[in-house]
Amino acid sequence: MSHARPLTRAILALGSNLGERAGTLQSAVGDLVDRPEMRLHNVSPIVTTKAVGGPGGQPDFLNMVIAVDTTLGPYELLAHCQAVELAHHRTREVRWGARTLDVDIILYGDQTSDDPVLTLPHPRAAGRAFVLYPWSLMDPGATLVGQLVAQLAADAPDMAGIAHVLNAPMEQGS
Repeated sequence: MSHARPLTRAILALGSNLGERAGTLQSAVGDLVDRPEMRLHNVSPIVTTKAVGGPGGQPDFLNMVIAVDTTLGPYELLAHCQAVELAHHRTREVRWGARTLDVDIILYGDQTSDDPVLTLPHPRAAGRAFVLYPWSLMDPGATLVGQLVAQLAADAPDMAGIAHVLNAPMEQGS
């Protein structure tokens, strides 16, 4: 008899700057949690942001963060996120290039990893307002690397590029 893994809280960041961005994010959230190992815990509002890094002249991104509870291991979760990206026609031709969907694992419980395939916490998240700001709206008390996410967002160099906030694409879970 196998024992089920306990639920682990993971923070996922979603972004889109190609195609029907809001619809893609809404559909991707549904796809991410549409399996028995995944439960949606909370959803941030959507923010409009300028592209950070990568080629110039990219369209603006819509970005959001979700909290999920999962029995998937971290690498299984990564594979699931990449499968959802692929289902939304994500291509990986240019690093940090324009994309229909990007899903990053920001935190997986309190695990840390230096594996280049899956570094936890996400190695650049603490300096990216496009992740931090929607996360702070979803969970004002959240912390990352021992610091309040809201303060990290305020200090992030791309905070000035956040244009406005849209409503969350779906009701929050419990």
